[in-house]
Amino acid sequence: MFFAGCIIAIPIFGFIRRYSEAFVLVGVVLIEVVILVSNRWRCPLTAVAARYTDDRRDNFDIYLPEWLARHNKLIFGLLFLGGVLFIFGRWAGWLS
Repeated sequence: MFFAGCIIAIPIFGFIRRYSEAFVLVGVVLIEVVILVSNRWRCPLTAVAARYTDDRRDNFDIYLPEWLARHNKLIFGLLFLGGVLFIFGRWAGWLS
């Protein structure tokens, strides 16, 4: 929920021209991306959650609907990319 909130807040901060806050959130999300990449695109906490259940559905370790859990990297990745492009466009003056 924390990172989803960060991803949603990035374009909001860009819209109200609070770029330093938006760039901090971009950095926070990029740290999470580095962690995911270094762990073969799996959350390190998934292994911890797996010790407590035999359930291995896509959403066994997060509180999301199964369809969203299955596609969360694509969905949130596109939202993140769109937010980053938006704040850079506003910051650079390409978008008014």
